[in-house]
Amino acid sequence: MTTIPKDKNFDSSLILLRDGYEFIQKKRQKLGTDIFRTRLMLKKTICMSGKEAAEVFYDNEKFQRKGATPKRVQKTLFGQKGVQTLDNSAHRQRKEMFMSLMKPDSLRGFLEIQKSYWETYIGKWENEEQIILFNEAQELLCRAVCSWSGVPLREEEVQQRARDFGAMVDAFGAIGLRHWRGKQARKRAEKWIGNLIKEIRNGKIHVEKGTAVHTIAFHPELDGKLLNTQVAAVELINVLRPTVAIATYITFTALALHQYPQYKKEIQTGKDNLTEMLVQEVRRFYPFTP
Repeated sequence: MTTIPKDKNFDSSLILLRDGYEFIQKKRQKLGTDIFRTRLMLKKTICMSGKEAAEVFYDNEKFQRKGATPKRVQKTLFGQKGVQTLDNSAHRQRKEMFMSLMKPDSLRGFLEIQKSYWETYIGKWENEEQIILFNEAQELLCRAVCSWSGVPLREEEVQQRARDFGAMVDAFGAIGLRHWRGKQARKRAEKWIGNLIKEIRNGKIHVEKGTAVHTIAFHPELDGKLLNTQVAAVELINVLRPTVAIATYITFTALALHQYPQYKKEIQTGKDNLTEMLVQEVRRFYPFTP
């Protein structure tokens, strides 16, 4: 990993993001090296493969988050000025806020809430001729994560909120109408959560201490001031949106069991930790974003 062969098409190579992995692998094989320079989405890029390359990305001295995420992704998927854009002490402090929500008791509580919703939804599905699993899973997860995080969610808004979280994910890497839908979904979600943060802070809405919504609403920055309302909304959505996004994996898991029915009974028996193996294989084999 001491030399960087220059791609002959350095100034003209343009690939789409979805073709990136295949492009990198073919170029790596052609050049006979694990590291080379090229262009991805018109930007000069160094491509690396292998164990040593992976270790480089864990060195905080070599990378910064600020400016790394394209604005179009911030305006749909991540939101602006969230934890993904911070570095050094600011990032560590914001990350500690999120990690405080990940204590074992809190996670067990979320699993219990989610289990309850699964049982309710399964009971409903048994009386239906057909369902769209992806949409149902989005709604189920939206209800569960809002309940766990302390976010009030009216029955009449469940579908809209779930679809909005899904649209933010669907806009990742998209152009045109899908990107526009993702932007509009984020605007609606940030307005909703921003108003909630304001009402919690001025005492109009009471939420339980220790919940995600309370923790984020009253989180102090390095200067001791509370998070800007819009930033607080972005960070709370960073709890809600990724949870709803798991609907993608749930749907692919159902597809995997449909395509490989021989594993259904074995998994139901809990034999040899096959459930964990199935989850990891679904994550490996199927796309993690649209």
